[in-house]
Amino acid sequence: MRCAVYTRKSSEEGLEQEFNSLHAQREACEAYIASQRSEGWVLVRDQYDDGGISGGTLERPGLKRLLEDIEDGLVDVVVVYKIDRLSRSLADFAKLVEVFDRNGVTFVSVTQSFNTTTSMGRLTLNILLSFAQFEREVTAERIRDKVAASRKKGMWMGGVPPYGYRVENRKLVIDEEAVAHVRWIFARFLEIGSCTELAREVGARGIRTPRGNRIDKKYIYRMLSNRAYIGEAVHKGESYPGEHDAIVDREMWDRVHAILQESPRKRAARTRSDTPALLKGLLFGPDGAAFSPTHTRKGGKLYRYYVSQTVLKHGAGSCPVGRVPAGEIEAAVIDQLRAVFRQPEIVAGTWKAACAHATAITEAEARVALQQIDPLWEELFPAEQARIVALMVERVDIGSDGLNVRLRVDGLGGLARVMLAGGIEAAA
Repeated sequence: MRCAVYTRKSSEEGLEQEFNSLHAQREACEAYIASQRSEGWVLVRDQYDDGGISGGTLERPGLKRLLEDIEDGLVDVVVVYKIDRLSRSLADFAKLVEVFDRNGVTFVSVTQSFNTTTSMGRLTLNILLSFAQFEREVTAERIRDKVAASRKKGMWMGGVPPYGYRVENRKLVIDEEAVAHVRWIFARFLEIGSCTELAREVGARGIRTPRGNRIDKKYIYRMLSNRAYIGEAVHKGESYPGEHDAIVDREMWDRVHAILQESPRKRAARTRSDTPALLKGLLFGPDGAAFSPTHTRKGGKLYRYYVSQTVLKHGAGSCPVGRVPAGEIEAAVIDQLRAVFRQPEIVAGTWKAACAHATAITEAEARVALQQIDPLWEELFPAEQARIVALMVERVDIGSDGLNVRLRVDGLGGLARVMLAGGIEAAA
């Protein structure tokens, strides 16, 4: 009778010891097999051990190897110290017994002698397994109750600590290096009201998660919604006073959540209307990377910029022209356009381009249409200005030595046609 010993321990605690629980189980099983030598019992060489794995699952490497050897006809008797070492689940154990019976294998427990080939042995075994499963479920309930009680007391119960905290002696303590970033993120969100824009600025500053990952808008939203920052512990949707110190005061938290409760679409639309970007999608740096519009507020005043995508991805210093003031660069491009509108040769070319599509347009009409733009430019709405720039400008390249504005070939003609069709307002 070829006997295989199976051992299991639920936790990894103590496995590093020279003589651990698995060794004790094996020693008892081997002594039992030796006592049955007169019955022809012999120990197989292979060892089937699972350390640190729960008995509530069959996904165990040692158990899988044992079942494979049983299917291959290499084992006649399975010997364990106690039946719950093999399984704590009645349903799982029924599957194992089915495999044993199919292959003519007997199951033996050293401390509880069973012969699973008899009906009485099966009955007794099922009763004991029911109690083993009951014990496992009660233990799980005790653990859940303990976690719930601990969370209600504000204790930290493990997991990944929120950004800005670290764990010491099983308690959350403020990380002095990251806490400034957390407070800046909350304060900056109050200024711009957009997680998307804030994620770009966070990336430009080179701020990353403790694991070194990029901080995106979803991560920022989770940060802004994490009540740990106001010193609370949350369990199943309920908040309780925490043992740790708050990073953000209640007033700032309430102001942030007043913004978050507003529709994201409304916030995005307001952000776009507050920060018109005439050169969005048109401005490129010396390395060919596009520039994206961004802004900041200081003392109630709005400061707009265009930032290179290279800088956003790789940090400051990765582009010779990393960031430029939006007002200055837009004014330079607009001055170029307004100068174009005043040049007679440009007006003549515009008239010729317009005639290709509308023969009724005279050169004088084209001149009048284009010259209307110069004195009225400042009175146009930002959307109207952006529409005109989009009609006229194909690309703007900026370098450390200057600016290059590339006009659209048919831009002037298209603009003249639009204006003659409905006046200056039609440009919008």
